[in-house]
Amino acid sequence: MAETVNIVCPHCDATNRLPVQRDAKAAKCGRCAQPLFTGQPVDLTTARFRKHVVSSQIPIVADFWASWCGPCKAIAPIFARSAAELEPRARFVKVDVDAEPALAQAYGVRGIPALFLFKDGKVAANQAGLPDAGFFRRWIDEHAPV
Repeated sequence: MAETVNIVCPHCDATNRLPVQRDAKAAKCGRCAQPLFTGQPVDLTTARFRKHVVSSQIPIVADFWASWCGPCKAIAPIFARSAAELEPRARFVKVDVDAEPALAQAYGVRGIPALFLFKDGKVAANQAGLPDAGFFRRWIDEHAPV
């Protein structure tokens, strides 16, 4: 049997089994037929966030942010560029701490932006504040090598 990896759809949250030898950038969801990777960060609620973290077998890079936060606004284009560049090696997601305060509290977010890397359903690394442009590539290479 071919080796597969579970990928959660960013549109309908269905879990898709994707053969590892298949081009993930071209893959579509089996339920909604939308692309599994869009090259854009995905805004998630608490329920959707938990589904992605628990069910995806690729790393999840999460940005806990707020619309009123200046540093959060500064990191947004870096985060978006990283999603475009590094997908499908990882899924990039955003969590609005004002809309999802219990989720932020569950992960001990005290300041924003707060960045987390999840691997196999657990926090593999976290970082507070503004990273440099190459940070996400180094982070994924270190904690979730191909």
